[in-house]
Amino acid sequence: MHSTNYFNTFIEVAEDCPAQAAEIPPQKGEALTVANLHFDMIAHHPYEYSSDDVVFRAYAAKNGIQEDLQHAREAFFAKGQACLRCSPLGKRYGWGVHSNSEGKVAIYPLESEEYQRFAQDEHLKHLKAMRSKRP
Repeated sequence: MHSTNYFNTFIEVAEDCPAQAAEIPPQKGEALTVANLHFDMIAHHPYEYSSDDVVFRAYAAKNGIQEDLQHAREAFFAKGQACLRCSPLGKRYGWGVHSNSEGKVAIYPLESEEYQRFAQDEHLKHLKAMRSKRP
């Protein structure tokens, strides 16, 4: 089974992120976007969910999967999936993602002291969110 989890890692915003300060992803119409789903789960429940939890729950919500979640999750992770480096939170909306030693995640706004502290923490692995455009 594949996993998107990171441990003791900080995902910094993408180099081409247009946000100068973190933004709450706007809702577009009735349906929640992936950005809305990721933000709601992580912002309201810091260090409660792993990346796998967030990625799968967003997938399940977008695809209307409500029953037999364990089987659906196993099938989903039977092949590799995009991790939170691909999340719109870090690519577009200015949020850094910290994964603790248990693989649980929290988000921090680009302009915050906490973001700067994580970005400079030499004990963490540092990654950048994926760029939206090719260099």
